[in-house]
Amino acid sequence: MDPISDSQLDFSEAIRTTKPELRDQIGDTEAALRQVEELLGFEVDDVVGSSALGMPVWPVVQFDEIATHSVPVGSVESIRRRGCAIVKGTFERDRAEAWDAALASYIEQNGFFAQYRYIDDRIFGGLDQGKPSIFPIYWSKPQMEARQDLRMVAVRQFLNGFWKNESEGRVWFDPDRDTAYPDRIRRREPGTSSEGLSPHTDSGSIERWLLPAYQQVFRHVFSDHPTTYDPWDGAFRTEVDEYPSTVMCSAFRTFQGWTALSDMAASEGVLQAIPIPSAMAYVLLRALQDDVADDDLCGAANGQALAVSERWYPLVMPALTPIPDVEPGDAVWWHGDLIHFVGPVVDQKGWGNVMYIPASPLCPKNLAYARSCADAFRGGASPTDFAAEDYEVDWTGRATIEDLSEVGRRQFALG
Repeated sequence: MDPISDSQLDFSEAIRTTKPELRDQIGDTEAALRQVEELLGFEVDDVVGSSALGMPVWPVVQFDEIATHSVPVGSVESIRRRGCAIVKGTFERDRAEAWDAALASYIEQNGFFAQYRYIDDRIFGGLDQGKPSIFPIYWSKPQMEARQDLRMVAVRQFLNGFWKNESEGRVWFDPDRDTAYPDRIRRREPGTSSEGLSPHTDSGSIERWLLPAYQQVFRHVFSDHPTTYDPWDGAFRTEVDEYPSTVMCSAFRTFQGWTALSDMAASEGVLQAIPIPSAMAYVLLRALQDDVADDDLCGAANGQALAVSERWYPLVMPALTPIPDVEPGDAVWWHGDLIHFVGPVVDQKGWGNVMYIPASPLCPKNLAYARSCADAFRGGASPTDFAAEDYEVDWTGRATIEDLSEVGRRQFALG
């Protein structure tokens, strides 16, 4: 795995040193970018054209189709092309709404707002000042029930199956087994106004260029054959470690995701994405062009999500597409490299509540992180990928070991 200590690392110098090496591997970086842009242009036009005609851009499947292994071939092809999906009815509406009410009670009974301390995590921080919308809560019973539920397990197995788990002569992960990646919840009140979050990707910013394992992940991009890059190839992704920060991810997530706990309309400040998983090749090559300073990667910075701005990446911006309307119990999923953002909202109608639950299949990297999360779970502490706020240490009503099913125990590598 890559060394992640950055205490002595001069990032500007590291960028200045790495860029010529990558350019040498590629050869003609300008021609490489043109190749990728040509293919990307077709995808952007298809997304924009579909939206203009009122055709769905985000693939939608029913949970029952997944459970009965009857997802239509066209839907499978669409998910692979778009890199995202809505799974309707992952949980029944009544159950999701009951979880939402239980979370509200859990927060209120334990006096969260009297304890809350604003921390800028450089992603959601701008939304959290005053009364938060992102709650650093990980161990409520509703969250634990949803993570270990067999319906959620089935959805994550289905999504993991889009990835190539064996390549380069190695098996990188087991798509049929879950590991725990506990994340937070969002509770956005009616009447909220928010500027949202600007377009970005997670799971590494400057690391995508600087770290040897990530260079292997993108080995086709950093070569004279960039259009052969396969965003669904899991090779080397399980060997990437990021520089320590409040935005690092210690697990390999095939898909990021959240489960809706309330009705949300597409116009109400929801998730939007550029549904083109291969767009990462464009992002990487654009930063290596001659009009970008030698110590710059189109504004990418350590300890921040990888920003994707109109200035540097205008080609893909027209493809930003909001999710369709969702109901309690629907789950929203997007490829770990997908460019996404949260749209602005003024005077939000109704609640906007979700539980963040990604797909993180079994591999040595994910297993190690799951074991660390088991330790945090026992004590009610925050998982180590997140700020050590530790609100739940003394809270009543949080989940305990006794609340884990056999599946839940396996997710934590507890047997």
